[in-house]
Amino acid sequence: MKKIFAIILTVLAISACSDKILDIKPTNSISDAAVWSDPSLIRAYHTALFNAIPHGFKIDMQCKTTDEIVTVNSGSSPVIALGTLTPDNVGNLSTTQWHGGCNLNYWNQAYQYLRRINFFLEQMETTDVSMQDKDKLIAEARFLRAFIYFYLIERYGDVPLVTQSYELGSETTFSSTPFDEIVSFIDKELAAIMPSLPDYYGTNDANFGHPTKAVCQALLSRMYLYAASPLFNTSKDKSKWNKAYEASKKFIDTYTQYSLYPDYEKMFNQPSGTPNSEIIFAQNFTSTSSHQYPINTIGRRYGGYGGWWGSSGVSKELLDDYDMINGEPAFIWNNGVKTINPASGYDPQHPYDNRDPRMDMCILHDGSQFHGVTFEMWVSSDGTSWGYDNVHQSSDNPASNQQMRKFMPPDEIPLTWQEKYVMPWIHFRLAEIYLNFAEAAFETGKEAECREYINKIRARVGMPGLPDSVTGEALRARLYNERRIELVFEEHRYFDLRRWMIASEVLNRPGHGIKITLDKATGVKTYEDELLLDRKFYDTMYLLPIATDELLKNNGTLQQTRTWR
Repeated sequence: MKKIFAIILTVLAISACSDKILDIKPTNSISDAAVWSDPSLIRAYHTALFNAIPHGFKIDMQCKTTDEIVTVNSGSSPVIALGTLTPDNVGNLSTTQWHGGCNLNYWNQAYQYLRRINFFLEQMETTDVSMQDKDKLIAEARFLRAFIYFYLIERYGDVPLVTQSYELGSETTFSSTPFDEIVSFIDKELAAIMPSLPDYYGTNDANFGHPTKAVCQALLSRMYLYAASPLFNTSKDKSKWNKAYEASKKFIDTYTQYSLYPDYEKMFNQPSGTPNSEIIFAQNFTSTSSHQYPINTIGRRYGGYGGWWGSSGVSKELLDDYDMINGEPAFIWNNGVKTINPASGYDPQHPYDNRDPRMDMCILHDGSQFHGVTFEMWVSSDGTSWGYDNVHQSSDNPASNQQMRKFMPPDEIPLTWQEKYVMPWIHFRLAEIYLNFAEAAFETGKEAECREYINKIRARVGMPGLPDSVTGEALRARLYNERRIELVFEEHRYFDLRRWMIASEVLNRPGHGIKITLDKATGVKTYEDELLLDRKFYDTMYLLPIATDELLKNNGTLQQTRTWR
């Protein structure tokens, strides 16, 4: 049995390195009857399937491809930020790359695991092994398959729907299935498996991280929101917004075990397994499966790499989008021009004062108190000295003079390469469901409900609610911005800008940092925007392209993504 188990792990490891994704692979190398009659080996195979869902704590985090971060240099994100993406270089964004590829080009990883899941499901149909939780294992595998397909369609739109494994020697080519058909497939799969799953698991339950009815409903909430959005709802079918509304409302009405966690910052920096009333589904980490997000992302003060080569600099654009503590936006847009909102009280020479508390919980800036030190990003007016956290001190300090704080450990956990970090990566949490519901409510004409659920989120951090006078397109703007702020760095912004079809506007704006000059004679600092990145976005980039070699392998039956045809 030990030998068989070793064979399973070896085959999984080898196939994980393969770039020939839709080529047919042999299944008989792991189909020994002994494997599928041994509950321990079946569970080992099943557990490995959960690696299909990528977490976001990568060296190249997805936020680097958005206006959350000003990426001056990095392994993969410039092909998005600079608009140089093509079907020939999309492999730079592969999730199987050592740097994580910004969790974007998921094609290879997805079809590797779809093949394994389909094979698992076929074997479980024929095995006569006795397992009390057999139905649950099957349901969990089908959930993973559904989740993978959502990850595929949000990136590529139409993709091949493959629900069976193939034998060695099969000459099979693949064609894409329409987006709406895959949405229907996911819906039917989730409806079929939910009776075999528990209602929910708390974050301190040993089974947390496995799918539940609540997790399935959370996926439906997100999926139907995306399906109703302009990028995918090309016919402007209003009934799709009704489905999105009902999917989120059902979660809120049914799964009352969840509530907004009272401490926004603490929600993201506690170890896996900590009780948390908001988290619905996450990838937990342990001391044997830890990550290095903090030290990969923090600047050189702690020996960190600032996202590697200082590439995780928070943009001035993100800083500007945090409201003032009085509830007013710091800036307003008129005819494409951004100006200070006179009602906000914003002072450009004190840009960090009196802001939404989530700003200081998510961003390290000049003057931030963190782990017992004060961050210093200034440069003296004569250019001869600078703060320790300025890029002049080290190229691993981001040039934007702002760093990521969200997900960073509390003061009692050291920032070192030796530390094993075990904060979970959150896939679904209640605040997202509230924002999904608010957006669907807005699009179906229920503006009061939209404001109500936005205001629930703002109240958590003591921010004033949106007044009833905020309606129409002004409410849309506040809704979009609330989602930007609440879910920052959590792998939503990339998709939100595209599904709303505003990326061609937002991502063609230049990216700035903040230049801080210290007059050493007076001790006075001055602040000004500093251009760092000439962003480019083309309409082809609303979806990811399928790699050229993948198209060639399918002899013309597989079409390129619709925005790239």
